[in-house]
Amino acid sequence: MAVSLVDPVGLPAVDAYRQVAIASGSRMVFTAGQVAWDADGVAVGIGDLAAQVEQCYLNVATALAAVGATFRDVVKLTVYAVDWTPDKMPLLMDGVSRAAAKLGVVPVPPATLIGVARLHIPEHLVEVEATAFLD
Repeated sequence: MAVSLVDPVGLPAVDAYRQVAIASGSRMVFTAGQVAWDADGVAVGIGDLAAQVEQCYLNVATALAAVGATFRDVVKLTVYAVDWTPDKMPLLMDGVSRAAAKLGVVPVPPATLIGVARLHIPEHLVEVEATAFLD
């Protein structure tokens, strides 16, 4: 496996992600930010943060699969959320959990959540990008 995830002693353990990823491999994979579009470019879950998060994670998985990768190869996620406030965290985690159930993997690499004023399409509430390593 090209990626090991670690929660070092002295840093808090967080359910949503691990604090450190150790990557080894010969190929780095960078996905474009994935939004809540289906394969036809139609917005999914308009007004529903959890549904959009789920679709974003499924789209990241599709992008990774195209190059022979999975969430097990991801070393870093960046999540951009529109008008972010901490009370939205349960909805975000619900979307991640729903995607994890469909994918059969818990996507918990180190992650950064960035609140933004808006994304390029007003209906999009969240965008997710990934960096992965492959052997």
